[in-house]
Amino acid sequence: MYIDVFNGDADGICSLHQLRLAEPRTATLVTGVKRDIRLLQKVSNAKNAELTVLDISMESNKSDLTALLGNNTVLYIDHHYPGSIPDSPNLTAHIDVAPDVCTAIIVDRLLKGRYRAWAVVAGFGDNLHDAARSLAMTLGLTEDQANCLRELGELINYNGYGKTVADLHFSPETLYDAVRHYEDPLEFYFHSETLSELQDGFHSDMQIARNQDPLWEGSVGRIFKFTGEPWSRRVAGVFSNEKARELPDHAHALLVDNNDKTFMVSVRAPLNKRTGADVLCRAFPTGGGRAAAAGINALPEEQLDIFVNDFKSFFSK
Repeated sequence: MYIDVFNGDADGICSLHQLRLAEPRTATLVTGVKRDIRLLQKVSNAKNAELTVLDISMESNKSDLTALLGNNTVLYIDHHYPGSIPDSPNLTAHIDVAPDVCTAIIVDRLLKGRYRAWAVVAGFGDNLHDAARSLAMTLGLTEDQANCLRELGELINYNGYGKTVADLHFSPETLYDAVRHYEDPLEFYFHSETLSELQDGFHSDMQIARNQDPLWEGSVGRIFKFTGEPWSRRVAGVFSNEKARELPDHAHALLVDNNDKTFMVSVRAPLNKRTGADVLCRAFPTGGGRAAAAGINALPEEQLDIFVNDFKSFFSK
């Protein structure tokens, strides 16, 4: 029995796609919206299975992983802070938390660049533009072709953001199923009706988002605050990445109202100093992520001012 567990964003989808192009197999798919990272809870009863786990925090799944290792083998590939890695003969872990690495780039290394164009897509989706363009150069892609892969990565990533799958244009399983038929991402870009629907949704949502003024703007960064509507949840990642690219020396945060007296928070460290986002977010309950990009799933309303003040002082250092 095979089980593939993957984040529902561009990195998770492209990581799995590379692996299954190299080693096709029929597997049970387990995924969710980008912020749904406690995915191993959904397979806690698995026995005698081979699990592939991609682009979800080992630290956040530690107890379920430890239990699964008693009866299953696990291949774990990720770029988030793992905490202590379990010592088990049933676990093969490839973890790299460097700020210019995503899970699909780790997979690309393991496959020796065999399906590298999909790692380029994932790198762009994870806002690792320099790393993605460096990989694109090794493939001899033109600037126009690289830009197509950039848009593709950003659109797949855009589709992963939402409070629930109902917020998304496509469930991650559906989007992966659309992608998996294409060895060449440029073929998917030019011929997929799925992508056309994502393009339309993206442009509509981002037009609204780009008209929003910052809640706060200062010498160290900007903080935006959106109302709790589906469009605002869908653009949380791509909008934060876009703003980070506009001012690469500044930190950025986006707060989206969860409509339950909490906020979903996305934080981007300055692109020219990709550190600290995870430390800031882990100081709050439900916070986590990477040094360059992190978030808080449910920041209580009463802690909003504390977060804003901590953001200002943290990135002033």
